[in-house]
Amino acid sequence: MKACADLILHNGTIRTQDDGHPMARAVAISGNRILKVGSDRDILGLAQENTKVMDMGNRLVLPGFTDTHFHFYEWALNYDYIDLSKVLSFKGMEEAISKKALTLGRGNWVLGQGFNESDWPENKMPGRNDLDRAAPDNPVCIWRCDLHLAVANSLGLQLAGIGPDTPDPKDGVIEKDVSDLPTGVLKELAPNLIRKILPKLSRESVLENMQKAIGDAHKLGLTSIHDIRLMGGLDGADALKAWQALWQEKKLHIRCHVALPGEMTDQAIALGICTGFGDDLLKIGYLKFFSDGGMGARTGWMTQKYLDAGYGMPLTPVEEIEKAALKADKAGLSVMVHAIGDRANKEIIGMFQRIESKGQTQCRIPHRIEHVQMVLPEDLEKLSVLKNMAASCQPNNLSLDISMIDSCAGLRGKYAYNLKSILKNGIPLMLSSDAPVADPNPLAGIYSAVTRKRMDKTPEKGWYMEQALSVEQAVKGYTITPALVSGRGEQLGSISKGKFADMIVLDQDIFKIDPDGIADTRVDITLFDGRIVHER
Repeated sequence: MKACADLILHNGTIRTQDDGHPMARAVAISGNRILKVGSDRDILGLAQENTKVMDMGNRLVLPGFTDTHFHFYEWALNYDYIDLSKVLSFKGMEEAISKKALTLGRGNWVLGQGFNESDWPENKMPGRNDLDRAAPDNPVCIWRCDLHLAVANSLGLQLAGIGPDTPDPKDGVIEKDVSDLPTGVLKELAPNLIRKILPKLSRESVLENMQKAIGDAHKLGLTSIHDIRLMGGLDGADALKAWQALWQEKKLHIRCHVALPGEMTDQAIALGICTGFGDDLLKIGYLKFFSDGGMGARTGWMTQKYLDAGYGMPLTPVEEIEKAALKADKAGLSVMVHAIGDRANKEIIGMFQRIESKGQTQCRIPHRIEHVQMVLPEDLEKLSVLKNMAASCQPNNLSLDISMIDSCAGLRGKYAYNLKSILKNGIPLMLSSDAPVADPNPLAGIYSAVTRKRMDKTPEKGWYMEQALSVEQAVKGYTITPALVSGRGEQLGSISKGKFADMIVLDQDIFKIDPDGIADTRVDITLFDGRIVHER
């Protein structure tokens, strides 16, 4: 019996991301699968009485985007936070906090995320006293854009039990002044002292927020995500339960690889959990480890001192990560390791060399290094030799970090976000957002990877342009490469016969316009599993 086309898209500029058939004009969909890809004439001939036919008007059609490093659960839970990424000055930050405090009422927590003091005219880190002035009658905690640093006011510190005699928690720093009073600045895991006392959302509110977040992801052209855990493991079980609840209630309308915190290694192995376990919608992804912090907090681990600080800091000892990763590798659990500074990347690449030399892997998909933010050429060469490795990088962060890296690393900034060098070394490169650290919009990521500019189009000639990607390379980083790396190349990543019908239609052809306009491109249509889930 001849298959029937339920939906046909025709008169489009279809860039399939399939090297065997890179361009097409039309695609037919049957159920949740791609039935055929080809010319208008060939595909329109499949139309029957009940077939929905849509004229693309020559618009660009691409596979649905995949974000391989998205703190999606946290993003969904933070919907009520102040979005400080839109604040352009220190004064603006204070005003936003004051306004939110008035809205919430006396005594309620004021929470915000996304400030980037390095791009403010004042270039000043807020402290306890600043937040006290902004909201004297409310506990306040705001997170820097990189999530490696938070600032709390006096009331917030008091409620968390943080005072002059409070010792630094494991893998965290409570910054104190010359009088041993907390400044309000909390680095790495120290903000968890605040997190653990914050009011908890109900199960119903969590699922409602996640459904809303999935809808917002569709508006950005996202059809797949890898949900990544924060350090400390506090959210590991809760996040997995939330994803399972959506799946059980048939409300999961995005493909998700859920990462588990590295702290759960032994439990996962004991349960016999392997990477890739699950179905077409929900799968177990990676175990997530942290080797260092972030450059904004000056906790990224470096081979040379920052211009305004020390060498940064390792968080989890490499020996501890290696011990867990060896067990995971043998048990079929792929691992991802956060590495920002060039020393962290050097050490973690060396660790994976030792693991691979054991020849024991049962992992079906490659291990990953997350961020690879500062990396020396000789270490990239070592990484390129490894057979079971991939890199996951976040060009959206590049646009946030230019000023900060220039000020703290100087000319060594040339080793930051070396995307072109990663590809030249033959290392599979996946692109992502790190949201809510940065904007989750993949088109903003493509813009940043191609232009190496901030969102305001500065610097005019880009930043270390020798590391810029082509549009084609950047698009692959959000489509076919994530599919291949995650073992789903036969199902996802390209507009090819038999694959899931996950695709998007853009209002501009990003391959033809001035690259400065890529971030302004909008997603007109998102198809997920053969259904239109977003139409502008």
